[in-house]
Amino acid sequence: MTTIIKHNFGAGPCILPAKVLDEAADAVRNFNGIGLSILEISHRTPEFESVMKETEDLVKELLEVPDGYSILFLQGGASTQFSMLAMNFLHQDKKAAYLDCGYFSQKAIKEALLFGGVDIVASSKDKGYNYIPLGYEIPEDAAYFHYTSNNTIEGTEMFSFPPTTVPVICDMSSDIFSRRVNVADFELIYAGAQKNMGPAGMTLVVVKDSLLEKIQRQVPSMSDYRIYRDNGSLFNTPPVFSIYVAMLNLRWLKEKGGVSQIETENIAKAILLYHEIDRNPLFYGLADPDHRSRMNVTFKMKNPAQEQEFLDFAAARGVVGVKGYRSVGGFRASLYNALPISSVEVLVNCMNDFEKENKEIELAQSESV
Repeated sequence: MTTIIKHNFGAGPCILPAKVLDEAADAVRNFNGIGLSILEISHRTPEFESVMKETEDLVKELLEVPDGYSILFLQGGASTQFSMLAMNFLHQDKKAAYLDCGYFSQKAIKEALLFGGVDIVASSKDKGYNYIPLGYEIPEDAAYFHYTSNNTIEGTEMFSFPPTTVPVICDMSSDIFSRRVNVADFELIYAGAQKNMGPAGMTLVVVKDSLLEKIQRQVPSMSDYRIYRDNGSLFNTPPVFSIYVAMLNLRWLKEKGGVSQIETENIAKAILLYHEIDRNPLFYGLADPDHRSRMNVTFKMKNPAQEQEFLDFAAARGVVGVKGYRSVGGFRASLYNALPISSVEVLVNCMNDFEKENKEIELAQSESV
């Protein structure tokens, strides 16, 4: 087995289970004993068709996808979906409703405006996106309602979803497979793979077939969801390796007990780290406590001059990937599915030890005066 020598809190691409890395490495050398690498095989071979089928089946099983939905494996990341979904579903005679709750919501809104009108139903920009807006109304005549369930940069997460009669589209890139959701509440869910599914390169789309029947405009083939559905995500060469590793990762998740089991573990990890942030006098959390993300924990030091010192302190103990996003600063610890609670314990111990070390320095300085 691969030995983990670093505690990887990176926001994406992120940590993968050691077992998955070992199996993927074997397949790069010799896939299923056929004498070819997974990087070499044709996507039209029976061997890869079985990979596609198993990956689709695992998505349906783990997310409990009801009948009437299609599973698509696309390219271009979640960012391509910002324009693709508007191109397919935002018609000139209607507006789309968007919840503005962070950096990626803003990007999605910008792309949608290229194809039609947008009604921003609520925004948390007034407080630097440190909370999720509540108490807004969604226009009943909207083409669809779009929101981001977890905000990777700002460290907020939606744990309840507003009722509405319009089609609901959700960017779940950062929290898909991390907790249970009722897929039937959504007409379309999309997610970049590089958080909880696998390596970068593949994007998952779970779409209700009845929504696809509402597409009215001519859409280029490479941006038409129906083309991918009708061709089993094989209209062109798919991201073969990314899909294969996603399959391995979903197998691992199923073996662990599925989404309900990993949700329990993710809650425990988040509670542990937030408790230390709130307890430790050197640190403070950025997100409103009622909207704190379980996946991306954002925090800063009360003395900003100490932040690089703490990063170096943690890095010396094998903790990597905790530097905050450039527009936010401070720290961000991503607690994705494959991160063990033992790594969170290492980070918490680093914070605790850093506090003790600073107290010792302060005491020595006071005694020397």
